[in-house]
Amino acid sequence: MRTRDHLAPHGVGIAFVMAALACINTPATAAPALQASPALLAEVVADRSAQLTTIDSNTGAMALFTSAIGPALGLKDAANILGARGLSAAVAKELGITELSQSAHELIAALAAWQLADSIRRASDETLAASIAAGTPSTARQEWMNAGSRLPSLSELIRLLTEQSPPDSAQSESQARRTALLLAAHRVAFEAHQNALTAWWSLREWKDRVRQARGLARLCGTWQWTIHNHRQHQEQKTVVTFPPAGQTPPNIPLPVETVILGDSVYLRWENGSYVQEDSLLLVREGLKEAARIEGSFVNNTGGWGPITAKRTAECRP
Repeated sequence: MRTRDHLAPHGVGIAFVMAALACINTPATAAPALQASPALLAEVVADRSAQLTTIDSNTGAMALFTSAIGPALGLKDAANILGARGLSAAVAKELGITELSQSAHELIAALAAWQLADSIRRASDETLAASIAAGTPSTARQEWMNAGSRLPSLSELIRLLTEQSPPDSAQSESQARRTALLLAAHRVAFEAHQNALTAWWSLREWKDRVRQARGLARLCGTWQWTIHNHRQHQEQKTVVTFPPAGQTPPNIPLPVETVILGDSVYLRWENGSYVQEDSLLLVREGLKEAARIEGSFVNNTGGWGPITAKRTAECRP
């Protein structure tokens, strides 16, 4: 089930928080918004190299993400909400702050490992020794990068960096060590790039996930569904249950696609070769949210007509 919607005002919920955060740290004359793109990752690794080499904890990673790297990668909304103070526990839960923080930590850890690997890959024969000396991470940094980046090849690169080469080692041994080091650095850079991409998309799609959860919560519950098929001049009544997000009870038919945009709902049902599409509207009654549904359907057998529904039971986890 895939769901998207636009944030609707509800008390001091998501819409208020997002509106307030949009004003945080906004200068009087706003600069043009950066185009959000994962293609910026390599540029950020190069531009923020000095800052990335100093990070050895999640606290430092979060500070760097909210102040510099998040905005530089077109993730200003995520950076603003993670840098906000005073959010209530309920709002933090609704906004998925815990999961969002984890993605930010993983992104910075991946970029830090990528930067470390790049410093080795780009070193010449003459500068390799200096690059190793400068790039060898501290114990705290090693532990943080290993935990945050989850890169299988990182431990091997760190082992090679910290391994002491005998002073009288033969040239062939030195060349073999350099080759092994470069191969490990290439593997780390590749894996770090993949992890950074995954984390970037998770941060980029954060608002969509909030909207998805919000839309599903509004639709969740049991509805008395009435369908009138103009083609057959028949009326059908049925009970439709939408479970909480993430739950799929057995023997309950569910749409294969759900899209919620504000009060508008699109449902697509499939059963073998039969396909039906519903175009619906969530209707409020007084202070009650989404007490009724109105709209229409069309199917691939030529059927079409109106749909009305009334909520008969609230959402039950």
